[in-house]
Amino acid sequence: MSAPSADLCWEVVRDQSSYLVKRPNLAPMSRDPFALTNFHSYKYSGVNDKAVAVQVAPSGKGVQVTSKITKHAGFPAKNLQTVIFNKNKSSRTTYKAVATAAAARGYRADLRQAAIARASAILLSQRSKKAAAVSKPRGKAARA
Repeated sequence: MSAPSADLCWEVVRDQSSYLVKRPNLAPMSRDPFALTNFHSYKYSGVNDKAVAVQVAPSGKGVQVTSKITKHAGFPAKNLQTVIFNKNKSSRTTYKAVATAAAARGYRADLRQAAIARASAILLSQRSKKAAAVSKPRGKAARA
């Protein structure tokens, strides 16, 4: 028995997904790890046969890119390919690698910008904070 199509799965779970977040006066959002922009739509969902997820690396430093392998669509254990880009590399190198992983060999070129934006936000959050500069006294305090 083959797996049902991604379109059929989306039609079944789109209104009742456990990842679905509904708020009044807002568009439906998604907590799906494969939803790069957190919009609840078929284009960004993990139900799609070709999906890309960009997350924090398990070590807490760097970026983990997970993509689905289309030829193993019916085998969940073999379905995912994960690559970890370490924080020791420069940001530009990491962005290039994420873009290549998302859009290599015609995989999902439409997700390239969203994947880079997610990786950028993750790397920005992992930067250490600068120490606050000591302010010099001004006015009467400086003369005293």
